[in-house]
Amino acid sequence: MVALGYQKTGLGRRIALSLVKALGGRTLGLGYAVALSDLVLAPFTPSNTARSGGTIYPIVESIPPLYGSLPGQTARRIGSYLIWTALATTCVTSSMFLTGVAPNLLGVALVAKMAKVSFSWGQWFMGFLPLGILLFLSVPLVIYWLYPPEIKRSDNVPAWAASELKKIGPLTAGELKMAALVILALTLWIGGASWINATAVAVGIVALMIVLGVISWDDALGNRQAWNVLIWFATLVTLADGLSRVGFLAWFAHGAAGVLHGVPIMTFVLASVALFFLMHYMFASITAHTAALLPVFLVAAAGVPGVPIKLLALALLYTLGLMGILTPYATGPGPIYFGSGYISRKDFWILGLIFGAIFLAGLLFIEVPYLSTLYR
Repeated sequence: MVALGYQKTGLGRRIALSLVKALGGRTLGLGYAVALSDLVLAPFTPSNTARSGGTIYPIVESIPPLYGSLPGQTARRIGSYLIWTALATTCVTSSMFLTGVAPNLLGVALVAKMAKVSFSWGQWFMGFLPLGILLFLSVPLVIYWLYPPEIKRSDNVPAWAASELKKIGPLTAGELKMAALVILALTLWIGGASWINATAVAVGIVALMIVLGVISWDDALGNRQAWNVLIWFATLVTLADGLSRVGFLAWFAHGAAGVLHGVPIMTFVLASVALFFLMHYMFASITAHTAALLPVFLVAAAGVPGVPIKLLALALLYTLGLMGILTPYATGPGPIYFGSGYISRKDFWILGLIFGAIFLAGLLFIEVPYLSTLYR
């Protein structure tokens, strides 16, 4: 619903165009403008499809033709770089914030049900912060090195963004209301966790969006994606709890513990994170991946004496956004960017492998050691 508010009011497009205007003089700066656009929207938009595919992509797609860069032979001029940067950075921001992508919320709910471990918005953010900052700052530059654009400067883009902003005109009342509501939501999620439930904040913000006319009740009723997510999440969380109640998970944990007996604890943690991440090659939905595999991995871990369950649970959850880089179908925006035609099938798979390896290395050698200092 929040993503819908960004789209209806035009606030998301205004933010993205403003950053492109400010940083778009060079192609590398334009890459960072795309990344920053996603970063600004990510804390308030738990749908990377709506955020990146619905808001960022239409802007990014409008830039390459300004330089004669079109799908096909001229794609590498600038279009290929921008398209891959947009996809890679949305995967990073999806893991950076609890509210960055919907499966994060499902994963936290499953962990709370099955492992009796809970994470606040702030705990999630601080836990991922070292790796998140490193990846966010380095990804546009690494892409610039590994998959360089032929055009290094983009002098016409700031002018184009300025003209688009001029067409939009001054901030509207709807945009101001939307900005105020997302700031209120983030403030309560971060600072109000001890006295107001995060879900109550979300419901309250959506109610205020309707009352203040940011979206209409018909908009809310007609948002099929949102209702679909709600029903699926409720069902999957309940089913996971049911598996625990009937004893299946305890039975599985006992069997898994026997197989893993004697494996060093940190080896078990690292292997679990790597396997959980790489198994996404077999999934076309992060939500389905989360629902199918997270309970199994949590149960297996619970059966191994000495496993720091809070550390492992959070490390597994942090893979959910990052794994979207692996394949053209790995996450919602993937098919949209692949369908643009700016990146060939071969390049898409090769880049997915390379950046998947980079993201996984960061998880194993930066994130897990850092979490081990927080949750021994």
